[in-house]
Amino acid sequence: MGSWDTNHLYGVDPQTWDVKHDTPAPGQPFGLAPLDGVLHVVVSDGGEEDDRYLYRFTVGDGFDDASKTACPDMTGSHLASDGRKLFLGQMHNQRIVTLDAQLQVTSEIPLPTRCGGFGFGPDGKLYMISADDEFENLQLATLELDGKMKALAPIAFDARSLVYDGSVWYTSDREAGFIVTFTL
Repeated sequence: MGSWDTNHLYGVDPQTWDVKHDTPAPGQPFGLAPLDGVLHVVVSDGGEEDDRYLYRFTVGDGFDDASKTACPDMTGSHLASDGRKLFLGQMHNQRIVTLDAQLQVTSEIPLPTRCGGFGFGPDGKLYMISADDEFENLQLATLELDGKMKALAPIAFDARSLVYDGSVWYTSDREAGFIVTFTL
């Protein structure tokens, strides 16, 4: 997991919540997603423009500075993988872009609402945290690759990020500073 407070990545044991790895990031870490044996990380440079970059990360070697690649339009936050490609959320552009192995845009999914996070579920579907323009009225929803959304359940807290580990979902309660797990 990444921390905005410390600008570090933490490898956490999901059973004990013990920190197993602690690595400084080259900026503020946002989205994380595994693909091809490495973790891809969206990092903000912390500058006035808040430019965003993708880095490759491996435990033991840390961040690969040579892998630093500008996100499309220098923006992006949430990141997911379907095992074949990366999906980069661009909330302000109200879209998710798919990226190939060279991190080039191959397609675009329009977002019907603002997005507080997304991830692939057990059925291979894309799930997202949907929000209105004020980032209120959050819902868990499924999202088709053509941008059609189906609301599943309301979310009663300030949820950000979404990942499925094969048995449970994880998100964060941003205001309370908690990690929240749930099943569907």
